Amino acid sequence: MNDTAQKISFNRRWKVAFGVSLLILIAGVTLGEWLGWPFLATPLQRLLTDKLDRRVLISANTDTNTAHSTAFQVRFVGGISLYVPQLEIGAPAWSSAPHLILAREFALKLRYADLWHAYRGGALRIHSLQASMLDGYLERLADGRASWQFGPQPSVTAAQPLPLFDHLEVIAGTVRYTDAPLIIDAAAKFSLVNGASVEVARKVPVSNTIAATSQPNNVLQINASGHYRDLPLKVDLATLGVLPWVVTEAQAVPVSMTLNATVGSAHLNFKGSMMDVLHLNGVSGQFKLNGSSLADVGQPVGVTLPTTAAFRAEGMLTKQGNTWRVEITDASVGTSSLNGNFIYEVGRNVPLLSGNLGGRRLVLADLGPVVGTMPVATELTETPQHTQLLRAGKVLPDRPFDLPSLRAMDADVLIDISEVNLNTTLLEPLRPLRAHLVLKQGVLTVSNLNARTGQGKLMGKLRLDGRAAKALWNADLRWEGIRLESWISQRRSKGAPPYISGKLNGSARVTGQGRTTAEILGSLQGQARTELLEGKVSHLAVELSGLDLAESLGVLIKGDNVLPVQCAVADLIADGGVFRPRVMVVDTTDTAVWVEGSLSMASEAIDLRAVVTPKDFSPLTLRTPLLVRGTFAQPKVSIEKKPLEVKLASAFLLSLINPLAALIPFIDVGNSRTAKRDTVGCQNLMERSKSSLPVATADQ
Repeated sequence: MNDTAQKISFNRRWKVAFGVSLLILIAGVTLGEWLGWPFLATPLQRLLTDKLDRRVLISANTDTNTAHSTAFQVRFVGGISLYVPQLEIGAPAWSSAPHLILAREFALKLRYADLWHAYRGGALRIHSLQASMLDGYLERLADGRASWQFGPQPSVTAAQPLPLFDHLEVIAGTVRYTDAPLIIDAAAKFSLVNGASVEVARKVPVSNTIAATSQPNNVLQINASGHYRDLPLKVDLATLGVLPWVVTEAQAVPVSMTLNATVGSAHLNFKGSMMDVLHLNGVSGQFKLNGSSLADVGQPVGVTLPTTAAFRAEGMLTKQGNTWRVEITDASVGTSSLNGNFIYEVGRNVPLLSGNLGGRRLVLADLGPVVGTMPVATELTETPQHTQLLRAGKVLPDRPFDLPSLRAMDADVLIDISEVNLNTTLLEPLRPLRAHLVLKQGVLTVSNLNARTGQGKLMGKLRLDGRAAKALWNADLRWEGIRLESWISQRRSKGAPPYISGKLNGSARVTGQGRTTAEILGSLQGQARTELLEGKVSHLAVELSGLDLAESLGVLIKGDNVLPVQCAVADLIADGGVFRPRVMVVDTTDTAVWVEGSLSMASEAIDLRAVVTPKDFSPLTLRTPLLVRGTFAQPKVSIEKKPLEVKLASAFLLSLINPLAALIPFIDVGNSRTAKRDTVGCQNLMERSKSSLPVATADQ
């Protein structure tokens, strides 16, 4: 009995002891949670220093302007809730920053599930962070090491993601952010406050501070400056609520915001809402954008846009996930007026820009830099290199193409512009211009080109292959029914007829290679052929071209009229950038004009000779070939002197016999047989030209 009683007594005492110990433990934990475990400050400081491999200091707030004196508190029930008067986490050993984070009146809440996710390599998600002052230095090196990585041997195989925040409230904060992979170096001042939450963070137990973030009067202000992709950066951001820095759409709520940002020479003003500021997700609102060139907009975000004249644009901007959508309601580039709808998808191996480009008016000079020239508005303030080019007498654009940008993204854009001004008063604009632009793997193609001008149309396809160091360019163009009297401005006084009229048909197939427009044109290979149907030319122009003084005087006295063009063909061959006419002839009822020589796109030299064959009698004519020589910048028109010298010498000798005989060398009886042969030859060329021209279709 005694043994049994002793056992019962022992078990009872053990149970009582266990129960008392458990009660003491519960009471101790309860007391500790109530007090906030103040004695854990030093052990926690040592533990964090060891685990994070960083200097961690937990100390009293030394700011004399702060009346609050709550001591260190930490709680572990339901997660880790921490309050620290002043907390400093040191920078990694490889960094020269004074610290990673320095915070005063710091309140933090972490959930165990989020810590486990971060331990397994995911982004650290912070449930709540509040502070009266926060100073941070965030750095990421090119090899992927980031200052927010912790541990003695952080992984450098991939760049670590930035921490995510459910809620963040800071009365006054500063952050210096340097990111080598993103090429960012910026400093920001920010304030994210809620009138109630400031007092809540000071007086309410830490475990209850999360409720403060649901207040509706939160305001976030960020002012940042620095550099992004080596471009000057300035950002001013304000929101009317706490931005939830969470990637899950189910928890993200749109927050009203305004943004003014300047990157390089591009300036953006945005008014709308955003859900995820770190990943620029859930963006929706109105924007205004301006800059010195469209390329300035594309450079910061990695979008390939052409170099242009100064621009401005406004419209609607949205972003969900990896897809940007832009509706441009009004845009101007120089004096051009455009609009469009575009989708930019970045979640691909190569980003894709697709959509529609339209507009009321496009001035070709505004896109001059796209083909290697400068906008007209800047011609008076050119660079020294361009000034030197102008002094050298060159007119073809020699600004290098930005070929790497062609490989930076793909594009699929439909173009429909009401009017394209060719930047000259001599030629009628294109009305309208439609085309399909495709950029894929560095190859730019403009297909289904269809433009109308002079009551006719231009069709075809252009292609620029930018995959190599030199661009390979080819063009296959056709024109049909272009009335010269409408296309070319030929204003004459007193109702005189146009110098030339009729319908122009033709085609051109050429290829070239180079780094600039001038290099491509200087290497052209191929052919171009055109013909004039139902043509008429000025009688006065024909007689003057033949230096027929008598008939020219007669036309001036009785008034100019038109001569029917029986045949007009130009068949040109391009070889090494030099165009030479296989045949170039204009045949009228009065005269046939044949042209020979060359036009060099490589040297910009002109060497043409026009031979006039009359069909009728003229009592006074100098009749000698016309010469057009010089350069594109300075063409010179003259006459071939030798035939004229022979006539003048003959006239002088005959004048010794009889003064009237001196007129004999200047009498031209015409050559109807040669003219008839030339006419037949020209007609044969016309027929051959018709058979070689492709049939134009509506979709071309």
